[in-house]
Amino acid sequence: MEWAMTICSWAGTSIALKQTRIDYHRVMRLLLVEDELEIQHFLETSLTEAGYEVDVAEDGKTAEIHASSRVYDALIVDLGLPDQDGIDLILRLRRLGVSSPVLILSARRSVDDRVAGLEQGGDDYLTKPFALAELLARLRNLLKRNAAAGTGPTSLQVGDLELDLLKRRASRSGELLNLSPQEFVLLEYLCRHAGRVVTRSMLLAEVWGMRIQPDTNVVDVHIYRLRGKVDTEGREPLIKTLRGVGYVLKG
Repeated sequence: MEWAMTICSWAGTSIALKQTRIDYHRVMRLLLVEDELEIQHFLETSLTEAGYEVDVAEDGKTAEIHASSRVYDALIVDLGLPDQDGIDLILRLRRLGVSSPVLILSARRSVDDRVAGLEQGGDDYLTKPFALAELLARLRNLLKRNAAAGTGPTSLQVGDLELDLLKRRASRSGELLNLSPQEFVLLEYLCRHAGRVVTRSMLLAEVWGMRIQPDTNVVDVHIYRLRGKVDTEGREPLIKTLRGVGYVLKG
């Protein structure tokens, strides 16, 4: 199903989205609930490199605290947790009103186990051992279905710049941009705030998670590199610097 295109305008800049609802301060956040440290570290690293923001919980109690205090785009839950069964955690989160889609990870491979997981709050089920490519594909499908249900946009467009939020790809005039995961998150934030000035403090807090302002030029360096990929020679510059203030993206 193709969603109708919605056009939003801010300060003369048009932003095209393939949904009608938008949260300007949100990037795709995942909660990983896994107590096996080797798998946990592997998935946290792989998901971060894929462009997601990842919080980690090693047990059900910690997972409940995270899920009750923050909105996640999806949860990845292992069933064999040290303090409770993962199914019990999922059921409790559903009772608490957590509606984020859940991808179950488990060594329980029987048909009865898989059916039980899907019938008691899970949205997909992947058995261990698993291939990373399959996990990422299943995760994208979950996010896509969730977006289709009206929870957020699946793409952003400012002028000839377009971001695919599910595949984590950016293109300009149809030409794919070779962005690192961190550069994509930065560009997504600028697109969500298109036409508005964003300060270095805002970027440090929302993109890098720094609530204090350390003596760092990380924002300037990443903006410089991002501009080199987005605003190449011969193209109308989209990323503009307001000296002493911050940055603005205009299409």
